[in-house]
Amino acid sequence: QVQLVESGGGLVQAGGSLRLSCAASGRTFSRYAMAWFRRAPGKEREVVASINWRGLDPKYANSVKGQFTISRDNAKNTGYLQMNSLKPEDTAVYYCAADLRVYGSSYNANYWGQGTQVTVSS
Repeated sequence: QVQLVESGGGLVQAGGSLRLSCAASGRTFSRYAMAWFRRAPGKEREVVASINWRGLDPKYANSVKGQFTISRDNAKNTGYLQMNSLKPEDTAVYYCAADLRVYGSSYNANYWGQGTQVTVSS
């Protein structure tokens, strides 16, 4: 069992940066791939970035390539999402997730955090 708690969200002006953290409890976090998802108002949830259990092979949604960086520190049981050059369209609730289930281009997960709000003002 893995519990995930996100932090680091907030209000930022366009062009600014935020770093989200995902603190995991449970000894199995390091065994799982993890990802960051987001849900913007009126839109469906989308996967933003994923990374394997070793912290390798990062993948990004086209909308955030070159803008966001996913990483993890298994020694600290923590995952991260560095978000730069933020735009108003990045406004969403961001969720971290672990133990991914991937079907083609569809992502889901067995463990989810409660989410953290990111609001980017223009």
